[in-house]
Amino acid sequence: MLKQTEGSHAVAEAVALCRPEVICAYPISPQTHIVEGLGELVKSGQLQNCEFINVESEFAAMSVAIGASAGGARAYTSTASQGLLFMAEAVYNASGLGLPIVMTLANRAIGAPINIWNDHTDAMSVRDSGWIQLFAETNQEAADLHIQAFRLAEELSIPVMVCMDGFILTHAYERLDIPTQEQVDAYLPPYEPRQVLDPREPVSIGAMVGPEAFMEVRYLAHAKQLQALERIPQLAAEFRTIFGRDSGGLLHTYRCEDAETIVVALGSVLGTVKDTVDEMRDQGVKIGVLGLTSFRPFPLAGVREALQNAQRVVVLEKALAVGIGGIVSTNVRMALSGIHLHGYTVVGGLGGRAITRKALHHHLGLAIEDKLEPVSFLDLNHEVVERELAREREKRRSGPMAENILRDIGVVAAKIS
Repeated sequence: MLKQTEGSHAVAEAVALCRPEVICAYPISPQTHIVEGLGELVKSGQLQNCEFINVESEFAAMSVAIGASAGGARAYTSTASQGLLFMAEAVYNASGLGLPIVMTLANRAIGAPINIWNDHTDAMSVRDSGWIQLFAETNQEAADLHIQAFRLAEELSIPVMVCMDGFILTHAYERLDIPTQEQVDAYLPPYEPRQVLDPREPVSIGAMVGPEAFMEVRYLAHAKQLQALERIPQLAAEFRTIFGRDSGGLLHTYRCEDAETIVVALGSVLGTVKDTVDEMRDQGVKIGVLGLTSFRPFPLAGVREALQNAQRVVVLEKALAVGIGGIVSTNVRMALSGIHLHGYTVVGGLGGRAITRKALHHHLGLAIEDKLEPVSFLDLNHEVVERELAREREKRRSGPMAENILRDIGVVAAKIS
């Protein structure tokens, strides 16, 4: 059914169609509209046989989801940014216990300084926690990925995190195809847990494990991620058969057949990158795009196949590994081991800064001429940075960096002496 709706509400409807039995809700921008929407569906009776639990923190949200899942319920929650960090211990517990929880992560920057806008720092901070991480390019894909996420999580007994860009997607209104309950039921069978706490058959979940077995337990988590590399494209194909559209999968290429330069990215920025590539193609530049949907597990073989005939690759990142540069690009380099091509990392969009076609044209043009630095920053104000570094050299008590920079660029009033 075609419907003009907000991205968050579309996700809420998609999650409700998956018939969750426990929803753990704690508000934090920009995911709040998702759990608010689910709360309204539960209260109105449109979503039945579901316990909607208002918890006191993000840590409690994941803890309740763990208990619900271990008790045999289909469990869902949602968070963003600092909220994800607050639940970090429980995030690791969920994956370590092999519990098929589905969580929406409305991607948002992590402070300090405080910032509520979009980048991918939060997802990257838990990339090795054992959760599957799927990134949505569009709101349609965000809704669709949640339906696939429940199927994948429950088949493999592993938690799945669906990442959608905060505000850019969560708060955007557009026309989406909302599935019917019959379609979702045909795709997603009733939940049958692989492990469950049952007083009639008592077991321990989360026992202490020493050096004699911990490595094997962790390897099994890795093995499940490798299984997911096979199941994710298969489930996407099944989804296409029932719902009539391509959505999900491990990755997708755009105009890469004869591309000499390929841009790798994930999330909503792919739309801007594709528009830029179209403009450059009109100018005769052989350039394409590789969009990653699955970041964990990372599709090494698929990335290698997509990039192996290119001359150069530019990885556009919306997170920064302080002290080294790229995060996604490190994984891309692993996929390209033994293949000689020029590789560049471009960090952009931090804290919600716009990634414009003009800036992309500039950086991609330098990359094509092989004049781009190995790690560069899109639209970084070098003058302001140098001014702050000079201030620190000149004066021991130079003041807080963030406030100094805001004064330099005129966002707040200058200090009165």
